[in-house]
Amino acid sequence: MSLAGADLVLLPEGVLWWPAEATLVVADLHLEKGSSGARRGALLPPYDTAATLAALAGVVVRFAPGRIVSLGDAFHDPFALERLQPADRARIEALQAGREWIWIAGNHDARLVGCIGGRTVAELAIGPLVFRHEPSPDGPEGEVAGHLHPAARVALRPKSVRRRCFATDGRRLVLPAFGAYAGGLNLLDRAYRGLFERTSLVAHLLGEGRVYPFPSRFLLAD
Repeated sequence: MSLAGADLVLLPEGVLWWPAEATLVVADLHLEKGSSGARRGALLPPYDTAATLAALAGVVVRFAPGRIVSLGDAFHDPFALERLQPADRARIEALQAGREWIWIAGNHDARLVGCIGGRTVAELAIGPLVFRHEPSPDGPEGEVAGHLHPAARVALRPKSVRRRCFATDGRRLVLPAFGAYAGGLNLLDRAYRGLFERTSLVAHLLGEGRVYPFPSRFLLAD
């Protein structure tokens, strides 16, 4: 797809690839969400961080980016680094090696305790695109964001299908959450109100090996 004149590739893993800038963009990793829930008594298997990083590593190996941008909420809470397993910390450091790594602060990790390489910013402008955590109705053309965990349900006879998705109206792009435990919020939810021109909205559903675009008229409520 093209956004503000930038040619972008939407990957079925839920990652954005910008070939001209050798840049991979990923949103809402929510690392250590499992251990965060466990502290509050939730019975979640503590393997989400390892699974999320393994999936990201697979994309990085394929594309060998010079830059990786994380669109915020990379860590599920401010103390996630304290609970990070040594093997997972080593994997993050290996992914950062030899490339520029930029953490955009999200609402979950804006006050993250500790550091793990790369640099942290509130938002980032590269060429015609502006990368930030939370999309804004007043944001500029070329806004690329996360935060909302977009998902879409579409009718495919004889049943409907619900998947995480990229969401765009050609003016802005919201990425799906990448984290193993991150989940998705239906594009018809009121949280998206004012962000997209409805007649131009396209949900790019993540499929096996490809991305499937559906115009807004195909979208169903949950």
